[in-house]
Amino acid sequence: MSVLFHSLLPFLGIIVFLVVAHEFGHFIAAKLSGVRVLEFGVGFPPRVAAITYGETEYSLNALPLGGFVRMFGEEDPMAPGGLASRPRPLRLLVLSAGVLMNMVLAVGLFSASYMIPKEVPVGRAIISEVLPGSPAEAAGLQTGDVIYKINNRDVQNVQDTGYDIRLYLGETIHFTVKRGTEFLDLNAKARWSPPSDQGPTGIVIASQYPFTETQSYNPWKALRLGWRSTFDSLKVARNEVISWVKGASSPQVTGPVGIVQATGEVVKQAGWESLVDFTALLSINLAVINILPLPFLDGGRIMFVLVEILRRGRRIAPQKEALVHFAGLVLIMTFVVVISYFDIARLIRGENIFR
Repeated sequence: MSVLFHSLLPFLGIIVFLVVAHEFGHFIAAKLSGVRVLEFGVGFPPRVAAITYGETEYSLNALPLGGFVRMFGEEDPMAPGGLASRPRPLRLLVLSAGVLMNMVLAVGLFSASYMIPKEVPVGRAIISEVLPGSPAEAAGLQTGDVIYKINNRDVQNVQDTGYDIRLYLGETIHFTVKRGTEFLDLNAKARWSPPSDQGPTGIVIASQYPFTETQSYNPWKALRLGWRSTFDSLKVARNEVISWVKGASSPQVTGPVGIVQATGEVVKQAGWESLVDFTALLSINLAVINILPLPFLDGGRIMFVLVEILRRGRRIAPQKEALVHFAGLVLIMTFVVVISYFDIARLIRGENIFR
């Protein structure tokens, strides 16, 4: 019962919330474009229940791994008033509206998180060791320096410091540190591929004070911080992919079972209020995955429109496009099954997803 309450139920609530938001983006864009929406589905078939309101059928399906908006004339340019018969810019807007909705939702969720009072560490990061031969040593950073800013961003604690260093991987980081009573500005390169026993800049940090305080922000500042956190998250994700390419780290892939486990661990380690940030990150992940140019996903459908533009209006046959998207669906579902197998194996071994 504890696993159900702390992991599965929050996961299902988050997934349904994100799927409905994503599909609602497509739904609104289609309606505003004058395209009939035949079905708004939560989950994938087999169907559990459905009701019809106006011209749209709203369905609940058994597999809670996504959702769909079925529009009139999606792949048939001869269907009058259908999606495929609309101008190309309008079709691109409808197809990308779900991704845009997920990004807007992430900004809103991060902003809401900043308005929720929560305990945060207030001790700034102090350098406890500068490793020999590292960029930090070359920059003149020393043991005992207290880090106040990274690239002119105020860093209040160890978590902020570590996050901002990862944010600027591959760049020269401008540190503002306090040494005794003097403030110094020093520059150190954040390496993509540091030695295994070092971080990007070659410093070891600890908290200056073991204290926390309750912190929250007014709506205007929270919105600004929420906007920044959304694009910071995208940049950190980009840096992680570059690290994979450079061999500095290996991809950590998880599926629905792993996300259920992660949901429970987030609640256990950081409390229920942390689910707001977690949901914002999942919303960004959903947007990034959907914009990839893969068949069946939004990005794959957008790619067909872009190919049509490159071919000066000559369309790929609707039957061929439908076949490509069906093959994409089969591959994606197979991938989910394989990843779920490894997630279940990790659970059986008792491993924590964050280690």
